[in-house]
Amino acid sequence: MTALSYPMPLCVAPMMDWTDRHCRYFFRLISRHTLLYTEMVTTGAVLHGKRERLLDFSPAEHPVALQLGGSEPSDLAASARIGEEWGYDEINLNVGCPSDRVQSGRFGACLMAEPDLVARGVAAMREAVRIPVTVKSRIAIDDLEEWPTLEDFVRRVSAAGCTRFIVHARKAWLQGLSPKENRDVPPLRYELVHRLKAEYPHLDISLNGGIKTLDAAAEHLGRVDGVMMGRAPYESPYLLADADRRFFGSTQAPLTRHEVVDAMLPYIEARMSEGAPLGAITRHMLGLFQGLPGARAWRRHLSENAHKEGASPEVVRAAAAKVPRDAGLQQAVA
Repeated sequence: MTALSYPMPLCVAPMMDWTDRHCRYFFRLISRHTLLYTEMVTTGAVLHGKRERLLDFSPAEHPVALQLGGSEPSDLAASARIGEEWGYDEINLNVGCPSDRVQSGRFGACLMAEPDLVARGVAAMREAVRIPVTVKSRIAIDDLEEWPTLEDFVRRVSAAGCTRFIVHARKAWLQGLSPKENRDVPPLRYELVHRLKAEYPHLDISLNGGIKTLDAAAEHLGRVDGVMMGRAPYESPYLLADADRRFFGSTQAPLTRHEVVDAMLPYIEARMSEGAPLGAITRHMLGLFQGLPGARAWRRHLSENAHKEGASPEVVRAAAAKVPRDAGLQQAVA
């Protein structure tokens, strides 16, 4: 376990079906310091599911946070305790996901309307663990007015001891919009997150939503403590290569894209020996060479061959051979 140091200037968002352990290991090879998050794991799954499949991760992934979905304080506390025992560095509560399944379980974004329940959950988790307990939220939901909802939510939950909030700067519509539409349709209100930091300077406030470049992240870091990026690093992972220098003061040169591939091969072999399909790992690597000569051939070779019966790490080596080794040498796509 890593002792996290806040503020954390950059982190990669928890993304369902994307930020699994294979994705996080891959990201960690590109950035040594950016905080990584799991996919959301429900308290029911943690308490009653197959924990090894849900919670196992490589020690190389540190610093890594476990995001929980739930609303019952006792279940949250028990799940947080398990997460700490498993070695996670932070426990994060999801108060932002708008999907119907999440709503039916009374967690995710619908909890924006129940700040006192969230506060009780945070208090229970903080009592159960020694690692940080944080909250990721929206600015509001449905017809609730944005600033009053956000301010009231943060005031009540911070009173329970939460000092770090990650705010997706969009309202979530729980009826009438799909989760995908909820990532794009409601307008971004960055100014409300900036205002939140200005009015609560003692809290650690990170901003999430629509940030596509490190330059954009740097601009926001003048107004907030941290930035969380999601789809941009997933689609073009190597943009994280310059994060350590820009935001964490590192003087260590990042791995080149080909060095990242080379470093992934032993990991791929180890996971495949445990039964993981090759395609479950390589699907996260498709954007590594984004924007470089040979990128399309790399993607095509992985997409067409990684899922074939008997596919081995040789598929990855053959795909990488289609990209010149000097292409984009140590160049971050920022």
